[in-house]
Amino acid sequence: MMRRLFASFAGIALGLSAPAADAADLRAVPASDIHFRYAGRFDFADPAGPVVIWEASTIAIDFEGDRANVRFGGVAGQVFFDAWVDGARTLLPLREGAPDTSLALPVPGPGRHHLVLFKRSEASAGTARFRGIEVAPGAGVFSQAVPGSRMKMEFIGDSITAGACDEDGPEDQWDDRKTHDAAFSWAAVTAAEYSADYRNISISGIGLVTGFTDIVMGQVWDRTYPAAASARADLGAWVPDVVFVLLGDNDASYPKAHSLPFPATFSEKYAALIHAVRAAYPRAEIVLLNGGMWAGTHSAPLLSAWTAAVADLESGDRGISHYTFAHWTMNHPRVADHRALADELDAWLKSKPFMGASR
Repeated sequence: MMRRLFASFAGIALGLSAPAADAADLRAVPASDIHFRYAGRFDFADPAGPVVIWEASTIAIDFEGDRANVRFGGVAGQVFFDAWVDGARTLLPLREGAPDTSLALPVPGPGRHHLVLFKRSEASAGTARFRGIEVAPGAGVFSQAVPGSRMKMEFIGDSITAGACDEDGPEDQWDDRKTHDAAFSWAAVTAAEYSADYRNISISGIGLVTGFTDIVMGQVWDRTYPAAASARADLGAWVPDVVFVLLGDNDASYPKAHSLPFPATFSEKYAALIHAVRAAYPRAEIVLLNGGMWAGTHSAPLLSAWTAAVADLESGDRGISHYTFAHWTMNHPRVADHRALADELDAWLKSKPFMGASR
C-alpha cells in the first residue's frame, strides 16, 4: 500500500522539484471537490483552501489525462510535500511569502492515475493552504478507494517522532526542513508494518513541563494547530485503536543545556496528559514510550520521574502499557535509526494481546 512506499523508496524514480506550470489550458478541480480524500488534522474553515497542518497528513484523488498541476497558497514557514503519482515521487518545496502557485507533476501518459500528497514537514515548521488540482479539459476525477487499514494509530511526541533531521548528514540542521521527513520516522514505519491508518501529532522541542518551545504538549496535543490558542480538534471524527506517546527528552535536555534542575512537576504533568488522552479515547490502548535519544536512556531524573508516572498510570488503567527503547542516538535519529526503533517496537508489540489480530 502507499504507506509502505512512504517507508521505502526502493525502485522508485524521484523528482526533487516540480517544473514550472502553465495552467492556462487546464481546468481547475477545487479543494472542495467531493472526490478528494483527506486524512489528518486539517483546518477546513475555508473549504476552497483547507490548511494542511500536521506531518503525515495526506490528500488523495484519482484523475484522468496526461497532465496535472497541484495548487497551493497561503504558505507559512517551510512546507514540503511528497507528491506521489502512480507510485513515483516528486518533492514539492513551498516557501513563505511566495504567491499562490500551481506546480506541474510528472504524469506517465494518458489514462487514469493515482495522486497522493503527503506532508513530510512537521506542523511547527509551516503550513499551507491546498487549493486543489488542475487537469486536462474534459478529464475526469474520481475518489480513490479507501485503504484497507487494519487499525488506527496516533503518535504523540517530539522531534524524534516527527522525523526531524532524519535525512541530515553527520550534524543536525534546522535551516532547511527538506531533510526532515516524517515518512521515515519510526511512527510511519510502525504504522506501515501494521497497515494502519495513522496520525502524527509531534512537535520538535516540546516537553510536558519545559522544552525548546513556548508551548507544552498538554496545551496542544488536541488542537487543530500546534498553538495553545488554537481551536480544539474534533477528536471524535477519527478515533485511534492505539495511542503511542514518546515524550520527556526535552524536559531533560533543555534544563541540562541551561544548567537548570529537572522539572519537579514532570510526573504530574505527564500523568495529566495521559489522563486527558484516556478521556478522549476511552477504548484505545495507550503505549507509553521512553528513549530514542541520549536523555531518554541516560538522564537519571527523567528515568526516575517517567518510571514513577508510568507505574501509577498502569496501576489504575489496564489499557496502558510501556516500553523503553534500547536503541538511542546522540544526534536526532537518522533513517536507519528509525528503522531500528520501529523494529524494536514491533518485536515487543507482537507479544501484546491487543495487537494479536492486527497482522
